[in-house]
Amino acid sequence: MQGSSCSSMKPPPPPCFWSSSPLSFLLLVLPLIFIFLFSLSLGPQRSLFHLVPSPSTWTSMTSHFPPPSALTLSGPACSPSLTPAQSNYSDTSLAPGSSISSLANIEDRHTESAVVANGSAGSTAKRSSKLERLEASLASARSSIAAAAALVRNLTSVQDDPDYVPTGPIYRNPNAFHRSYLEMEKLFKIYVYEEGEPPMFHNGPCKSIYSTEGMFINEMEKGNVYRTMDPKEALAYFLPFSVVMMVQYLYEPGSHEINAIGRAVIDYLNIVSQKHPFWNRSRGADHFMLSCHDWGPRTSSYVPSLSKNSIRVLCNANTSEGFNPSKDASFPEIHLRTGKLIGLTGGLSPSRRTVLAFFAGRLHGHIRSLLLSHWKDRNDPDVQVYEQVPSGMSYDSMLKKSRFCLCPSGYEVASPRVVEAIYAECVPVLISDGYIPPFSDVLNWRAFSVQVASEDIPRIKEILSGISQRQYLRMQRRVRQVQRHFVLNSPTRRFDVFHMTIHSIWLRRLNVRIQG
Repeated sequence: MQGSSCSSMKPPPPPCFWSSSPLSFLLLVLPLIFIFLFSLSLGPQRSLFHLVPSPSTWTSMTSHFPPPSALTLSGPACSPSLTPAQSNYSDTSLAPGSSISSLANIEDRHTESAVVANGSAGSTAKRSSKLERLEASLASARSSIAAAAALVRNLTSVQDDPDYVPTGPIYRNPNAFHRSYLEMEKLFKIYVYEEGEPPMFHNGPCKSIYSTEGMFINEMEKGNVYRTMDPKEALAYFLPFSVVMMVQYLYEPGSHEINAIGRAVIDYLNIVSQKHPFWNRSRGADHFMLSCHDWGPRTSSYVPSLSKNSIRVLCNANTSEGFNPSKDASFPEIHLRTGKLIGLTGGLSPSRRTVLAFFAGRLHGHIRSLLLSHWKDRNDPDVQVYEQVPSGMSYDSMLKKSRFCLCPSGYEVASPRVVEAIYAECVPVLISDGYIPPFSDVLNWRAFSVQVASEDIPRIKEILSGISQRQYLRMQRRVRQVQRHFVLNSPTRRFDVFHMTIHSIWLRRLNVRIQG
């Protein structure tokens, strides 16, 4: 993992078992091909190949949190050199809730087929032909992934790869994931809209609890992988606004009033939809936004089609607040205290981890209240829970010497402690209601983490002590294996957190069929 801060980035302008006989192969694959061909004849944009798990895959438990408070950035935003904006931006043209002719009337993606309304017949034909070729490439990818999912015979991918071959129970299906990842590298092109100007667009924080938002935006701006400068070649379109930066520049502290932020998003999508045909063509279904701020979901709600149709990549992946796992992607929250990418990973060997479970954090939401009220000040050497790390104790050292790291939700479900635990090679204990962990469409979180319901907080010691040494060693080994998918690198490396986030977007784009 190479060390670099965001500010230094300068961009150019359950296992399946199948018979191996040929007859069984044909009986399996031919129905899949038939279903796929049938899906192409349907009008709705949603494909029959749902490669992303439905919301029922994870148990959803409703929970209501008080409004989050705005947090002050602990560090500067990244400031890359950018291509000049293509149009002026105004945040005052529309009031909250105002309708935009090209946006407000867009209905849910299941209602009818999208049509490009403007342009001559000739240009429309060319555009449709190009789109048809792109959709055909996605159809081929879907078929390839479906075949890979069906033919896997063990927990190891059979795909060739010089860098890494997914294997083991940390994956739902290693072969399907690997095939999908290779198809993504071959086909996926993303267009980043050039409209808008820094600091609220094309920019984000690199040294704060929201650092993954800034890191992702800046990697996309650099354009080293996946980005295309030709929007007609793109399979997905990135809306490069930063909710964190909007909060910093548009939010009045203490007001809990985010209408100015909502107007900024409304105005931006108005500009994009009027200047380009792609949003209206798909009702935003092949577009994505990304936010690590608690207010990401609320911000998207100002444009209903953005909230209902588009891919929302959110740290606040809370099903009780409208997060839809089949359409939206969970985004890891990583707290970069210094902005540097070195020295973040590693921990003691299992035999030297003397603390059963550890947590330190201030009172923040009802789950932490339950945890602190039951376990704080108990002087239990096995379960050490603090509201503030005692003098002389190192937070990072405690993570690295603990077997299990408690990761309770705050007012919102996301917590940087999940990735902190993985970095410290400490088995994460997820204590949350309605949280969809990152990359859970391909990762089997139950293989390398423990999930504790909030009502079972008093039983934490009993639950963790009941995990055998053999099982713990397996889980800890899997934490070390899965770590590569959460590491931040500059430049990025295959299968790291940047590429895994792109893969989450790729899977959701595969679930959509766009018609010209």
